[in-house]
Amino acid sequence: MTSERTLLVTGSSSGIGLTAARQMRARGWRVFASCRAEADCERLRAEGFEAPRLDYADPGSVSSALAQVLDATGGRLDALYNNGAFACPGAVEDLPREALREIFEANLFGWHDLTRQAIPVMRAQGHGRIVNCSSVLGLVGVKWRGAYVATKFALEGLTDVLRLEMAGTGIHVSLIEPGPVTSRIRANSIPHFERWIDWKGSARRAEYEGLLHRLYGERGPDRFELPPEAVAERLAHALEAPRPQARYYVTAPTYLSGTLRRLLPTRALDWVVSRG
Repeated sequence: MTSERTLLVTGSSSGIGLTAARQMRARGWRVFASCRAEADCERLRAEGFEAPRLDYADPGSVSSALAQVLDATGGRLDALYNNGAFACPGAVEDLPREALREIFEANLFGWHDLTRQAIPVMRAQGHGRIVNCSSVLGLVGVKWRGAYVATKFALEGLTDVLRLEMAGTGIHVSLIEPGPVTSRIRANSIPHFERWIDWKGSARRAEYEGLLHRLYGERGPDRFELPPEAVAERLAHALEAPRPQARYYVTAPTYLSGTLRRLLPTRALDWVVSRG
């Protein structure tokens, strides 16, 4: 692996994105570690990364970040890792239209925008890797996660079709599907919950009161939780293997969910998930 291979990673401020950026740089890639906030970009620049600001919800920053990468590399981009996303917990019946619009802008539409702009570059050079970070929640739905689940189900479908359409172009498309992985996604979801969910006015207020400690409370690792290095290991294979896989499961719950979804009828799967 030579340092000439270039990779753009989004959502690099912490967790999966930051670990992926560090691990792939250690493997010899020239990594552009983008973040939504300029302060996080500055922190990564101090660590030696090239770190353009990229906010999926801001189309101008998407185009600008990619332009910075291409300017620095002479027009080359070997791989794109779409990773940045957020969650907005709450019951589906309590999600305002605006909340869904906001999360789809960041978790799907921005990814699609960046990917569309990267594809012509990869076509021109005759090769490329596009890796989208999905979730176990792109395989099965879980209560109170409807907004996030909706974006990941949509991402799974869009990525599957893109993979089919890119066959024969030299551009490989893969999904990584983590389960419980150490990150700040729960803490980062709190502002979105507080902005959009009127839980005190909800018909489910009593249920919220019994669950809020899980959102706000200090807690240890989830059952079966793995460090973000486990995701970076799958990313390395997706980027470097001659024949990358279409899907990469990470953590035991993802393997189990993928198997149960194939084997169980919907009613039985609902029963299992509701008790998980």
